[in-house]
Amino acid sequence: MTHGGSGSEHGTASSSMASSASSSSLDQPVDRMAVRRPLIITGPSGVGKGTLIRRLLGEYPLRFGFSCSHTTRGPRPGEKEGVDYFFTTRERLQAEIDEGKFLEHATVHNNLYGTSFEAIQKVQEEGKICILDIDVQGVISVKGALARGALHDLRPLYVFISPPSLAVLESRLRGRETEKEEDVLRRLKNAKREVEYGVAPGNFDKVVVNADLDDAYIDLRTYIETMYYGDEEVQSSS
Repeated sequence: MTHGGSGSEHGTASSSMASSASSSSLDQPVDRMAVRRPLIITGPSGVGKGTLIRRLLGEYPLRFGFSCSHTTRGPRPGEKEGVDYFFTTRERLQAEIDEGKFLEHATVHNNLYGTSFEAIQKVQEEGKICILDIDVQGVISVKGALARGALHDLRPLYVFISPPSLAVLESRLRGRETEKEEDVLRRLKNAKREVEYGVAPGNFDKVVVNADLDDAYIDLRTYIETMYYGDEEVQSSS
């Protein structure tokens, strides 16, 4: 799950969600090469990326699988071990990172997070496209490893979920009512930097603005249909 995110992330949903077309490309079998291309979705805490991912997984459970991240923070209400995160200790997670078992890792809001190679491979072995919900720091880490040639088999697509404004994001964060004021302020400070990086040209293959949850989901789903099932060559940012 997201580095520092929450299972309660949300956008502003309209009264009813547009139903999927029965002829959607996402209902078709996944090409073997497409399975090898993970879909990395990121964005600031509270932007609603977790909600969008859950909706995508719920609509297409045979097409997509979720790569569950490890974290040293405690579980929030409703979060489940092995579903939202693998909850662990800093000592154990750091040891596994040092052993080279993780694609990326980052310290976010004073907690350590990471995505293991094993978690990604498990999804790919099921013949599904692997979705990774990681922090912007993690995205930068992955891109750095790719640039060094350390991950020659990995050609991910990068999607950034952006709030319509920082004021809207602040409202969503405060609406959680699960964090102290100092935590909210720290997340907002980080969000400003993340949004600046996320919307800068060339950093992501796609930017989805989550002003309305249904509209954002349709935008995300349409992009995925084009990239994984379209006829044109997929070009990934690096």
